[in-house]
Amino acid sequence: MSILSIESLFVRYGGITALNGVSVEVRQGETVLLIGSNGAGKSSLINAVTGLVSTSGGRILFEGRDLAGIPSAARSRLGIGYSPEGRRVFRSLTVRENVLSSTLGLSRAAAEENFAWACSIFPLLAERAGQPANQLSGGEQQIVALARAVSTLPKLLLLDEPFLGLAPVWIDRISDAIRELQRRGTTILMTEQMARPALKLVDRAYVMRGGEVRRSGDVAEIREEALAEEYL
Repeated sequence: MSILSIESLFVRYGGITALNGVSVEVRQGETVLLIGSNGAGKSSLINAVTGLVSTSGGRILFEGRDLAGIPSAARSRLGIGYSPEGRRVFRSLTVRENVLSSTLGLSRAAAEENFAWACSIFPLLAERAGQPANQLSGGEQQIVALARAVSTLPKLLLLDEPFLGLAPVWIDRISDAIRELQRRGTTILMTEQMARPALKLVDRAYVMRGGEVRRSGDVAEIREEALAEEYL
């Protein structure tokens, strides 16, 4: 069963076509990867799903529901979580405040319960709960951004370049966190330029170039394409 179906999607910025008829499917419970270099259209696709950019053609269906006309905040309430490229934590807020910032609309009890759940997956949150996010390393900030994205227990988690700029030790820790989310049944759509660590985590992948999907398949099939395109 598909939780997300993207059908012949177009996104344009002025005279530039960022997505040119892209179709992607994510089934319930699986993890899917979008591979491509800068400018391939990966982030534009993620931003279209979240409602941060407008589409000029095609459809985005979430659990069979067309997302056209639904604002970004409402999409989050439908069950779409989002961890953006570059972490983008609120640097002046504490770790706890960052994570709870995405739980607006939930009751205080539900927010606290979800924060406790996030701490069970990411022990760093409890250890650094009162520390301002600007005092954390890049890898620690990525953990906070990831925790913020899952603090509402989303049905679908969108991860845009979760390994960007991280040292190998933090790539390993983020990978472990993603595996824990997978064990808990979270459906994930993620993007990456350097695909080697990401391909260890996913079921299927799409190779994007120039705003189009050039190839899709399981990990074994895509690994050869990614190697040829120097994404590994």
